[in-house]
Order: sequence, then structure tokens, then C-alpha cells
Amino acid sequence: MNKFINALLIFILIPTMLFTIIVAFDIPVSIIKTSGAHIPYRFEIFLGIGLLIFIINLRRTIRRWMGMRVVSRIKKFKWNAPVSPERKKRVITYLILETVVFAFVGVALYVLTPQAWMPAIGFAWVAADNIIFSIVGLQGDRFRIGLSSKALIIGDREVIVLYFKGLRKVSLQQQSIYFDYVNGMQLTFPSNCIQDENRPAFLKLLEDQLDPDRVFFSKKM
Repeated sequence: MNKFINALLIFILIPTMLFTIIVAFDIPVSIIKTSGAHIPYRFEIFLGIGLLIFIINLRRTIRRWMGMRVVSRIKKFKWNAPVSPERKKRVITYLILETVVFAFVGVALYVLTPQAWMPAIGFAWVAADNIIFSIVGLQGDRFRIGLSSKALIIGDREVIVLYFKGLRKVSLQQQSIYFDYVNGMQLTFPSNCIQDENRPAFLKLLEDQLDPDRVFFSKKM
């Protein structure tokens, strides 16, 4: 989901930046026989783009904050542990990169023309949300993995929820655990997010949650 949201924001950024440049430098637009500074409904267009950016990121924000909140309820799970240091470093690295990129975009839009204040705030909000999320996640090891009798959940930069209902096969690979369902869907769990010393206990408890008559658990690495 995180990749999809970022791709969608970048897709929106391209026409937004183009429109902002046209307005900022008063570039002639022959199709509508006017120039950038005189395009009608500029305020409404910028407002609509900004609101769209807010709405797109709002879904990700709600999902990952809720995911962090759920997986932080340690007593609700049969097994619960922080993500591995390797995973945590990767999460923080990506969050920092996203923050820098979207903060730069927000500043650039506003510098080009103050009329683009709404899209600028929208992208700046994405950056600010990443900063706050990173700080909160690092405090108290809130980037965690939780295993219950019904599902496996990762709550960090992305929220991954793997339900056991409808599961037919679980297979282990070097860096991933594959969950195959009866409807042909396959989901992946990054096993390297589990600390090495916790992996045997995790795999044993995971296998215990599955019905051996319905789910094939492959231990081949």
C-alpha cells in the first residue's frame, strides 16, 4: 500500500508542478488562448489538488497509525516483539527519504507561486506525518510484529495483516514467508523483520495456530 500511495502522489505531482510553473511564469497556453497568470479558477484548481493530496495520504496515515496502535497492545497477542534492527533501519531510512522529497516539493511549489499554497501544505503534511510517525515509532519500540490465533500483523512504515482464515499453505524461504490461500491469492511476510533469536519461537507458535488438516506448513528453507 505504501508504494501505491507514493506512486499516486508522484503521479499527481507531475501535472501539479507543470501547472504551478505555467502559473508562476505566466506561460502562454494556446489551447485556451490565455496565459498562466490569467487561467480562470486557479484558486479552485490548486485547492482541489491540495484536498486530493490530503485525502490520498489520509488513508495511509489512518491505516499505519491504527496498525501501530493495534500491534502495540502486547497482551492481546500470543507472540509480540519489536521488528529486527535491520528492518527498523530500513523503515527509518525510507521514512527520511520520503520526508526530504515531499518537504522539498512542498517548499518548491510555494516558492514558485504562493497561489500553490494548498498543494504545498498537502505535501508538507506528508513530510510532517512521516517525522512524527518515525519519532513515535522509535519511542518504546512501537514498530512491532504481533501473532494472534487469527492473524499475523506487522505495524511499521507499512501495515501487513495476514489472516489465517482460508489459508491452505505456508512456505518458508530465505527472506520471506509465503501465505497461499484457497482462492489462489498469495501474500508475503518478510521473515527478516524478525530478530534471529526470536525466529524459532515465532515459527513454532505460528505453526501451532494453523490447522494441520487444512494448512500445509512447509519448513524447507
